[in-house]
Amino acid sequence: MKLHTLKPAEGSVRTNKRLGRGQGSGGSTAGRGHKGAQSRSGNSKKSGFEGGQMPLQRRVPKFGFKNNNKITFKAINLDALEELAKKTSASSLSIQLMIDNGIVGKKDRVKVLGRGELKAKVNVEAHSFSETATKAIETAGGSATTKK
Repeated sequence: MKLHTLKPAEGSVRTNKRLGRGQGSGGSTAGRGHKGAQSRSGNSKKSGFEGGQMPLQRRVPKFGFKNNNKITFKAINLDALEELAKKTSASSLSIQLMIDNGIVGKKDRVKVLGRGELKAKVNVEAHSFSETATKAIETAGGSATTKK
């Protein structure tokens, strides 16, 4: 086998039909049929057009509300903080430390929740704390610092 003898598989390559090039190329309509919007140049249907039937986005009613000012938090529980404190043996758990250990993302706002038990005496930094979490951190001898 040589490069100059290679050919594509039988039937895989077809020449395009040269539409609109006279009578021998598919007739006077060039494959567009007779009359109607699709036969004319510049034809494009609106997205969601259903042939004159009332489109879905107009049949279904609008409802609900999206609050653009809503602040969403990434929830971190005390048991996760306990594991992080054991793993890093750090006296303070900052947001940067949580990011470095893959617990939260770079742009996440962190809220500490009270599930689990915290035995380590650590200073925890987060954007928000639940009451039970703050109480548990302070009973363990640490402090809960809110970051803006």
